[in-house]
Amino acid sequence: MEPFLNAMAAKFTDVEFVKLDVDELPDVAQEFGVQAMPTFVLVKQGKEVDRVVGARKDELEKKVEKNKC
Repeated sequence: MEPFLNAMAAKFTDVEFVKLDVDELPDVAQEFGVQAMPTFVLVKQGKEVDRVVGARKDELEKKVEKNKC
């Protein structure tokens, strides 16, 4: 997934992509209810607006496009 996420970051330069290790930050994982990997949480203005669970590239790209503004 990392090459795909790097490509997404290059395509959506107005979106900040952050990678977190749930083993290093279990409190953050718990706060966002992460139960499976990978989990992508889309946050806008401090609030979760969408999420994708699993390596579903097409769905992730659509949701980033939808929520980027």
